[in-house]
Amino acid sequence: MQLPPPRGPLSTWLNNRLTGVQRPTEISRPRQPFADEDLQLALWIAYELQYRGFDDVEPDAQWDPVIIAARTEWERPWIDWLEANCRVDPTDEPVAEQLRAMIDADDGPRLAPYLRRHATREQFREFVLQRSVYQLKEADPHSFGIPRLDGAAKAALVEIESDEYGGGRPERMHSELFRTTMRWLGLDDSYGRYVAEVPAVTLAVSNVMSLFAIHRRWTGSLIGHLAALEMTSTLPNRQYAAGAARLGASDDQAQYFTEHVEADAVHEQIAAHDLCGSYVQQHPDAIGDVLFGARCSLVVDNRFAEHLLTEWAASPHYLRASATATG
Repeated sequence: MQLPPPRGPLSTWLNNRLTGVQRPTEISRPRQPFADEDLQLALWIAYELQYRGFDDVEPDAQWDPVIIAARTEWERPWIDWLEANCRVDPTDEPVAEQLRAMIDADDGPRLAPYLRRHATREQFREFVLQRSVYQLKEADPHSFGIPRLDGAAKAALVEIESDEYGGGRPERMHSELFRTTMRWLGLDDSYGRYVAEVPAVTLAVSNVMSLFAIHRRWTGSLIGHLAALEMTSTLPNRQYAAGAARLGASDDQAQYFTEHVEADAVHEQIAAHDLCGSYVQQHPDAIGDVLFGARCSLVVDNRFAEHLLTEWAASPHYLRASATATG
């Protein structure tokens, strides 16, 4: 994977730093962090240094103190936005019940029903293309939490992640199943292939996970985020599978979605009770962060769904929005 083209002064500065080009650049604080194409791309690149990196960047760039300092500065408005839009006050109820109530009360855009009944093949392809930015490294961000947990919480996270990674069978890894779906739709299944083409909202879906993964301070939010993903997965994936079948997908080509229908029905209980419940028992003061992470998952995913549905309503043949302007 090569560095994606920059979208503004932040990502220009970062790319120059990573490739050894030294040019003075005036950098201002973004006013709309969630929709800022330049900020979200810069964060995505900086976070990716902690995953697989880039073929045209030295591995030691992962620990460049200047880049880490810049990333820390860029994270501040992003965290401020998340705090302002996603922070919730915990109650005295068990954390699993609070997670369930939060999810039941969420009334986000109806992307899954649209994909089941109405989406064209081109729209379904666009959905899968956008999702590939995260799904090709599915489970990797949440696995950062394993060494930070202990006891029942650690065992629960390992159980969930083991399933995500195919239980030791490479062909069953969820990222590999997603590649099969991509190939059905004529998409390039190379890791990171479409980063340069997706908008800020799609990068934000991945960035919020990486924010929580990279920083030990956000461990509670990382597992809360995972719990929300698992607890909101079964019904949408059943609808995605039906939409894929309607558009001609074979069982193998739709298996990524059908796999999640069964697996996440089990993961939901493990994540809510064994993972989050055990963690909060060990760290009672962390309940607010657990709920915060879950709420971040819902809010950011809803923004992603709203983006696609809005674009498709305006132009039924919409494929990819321009990713060059700062929003």
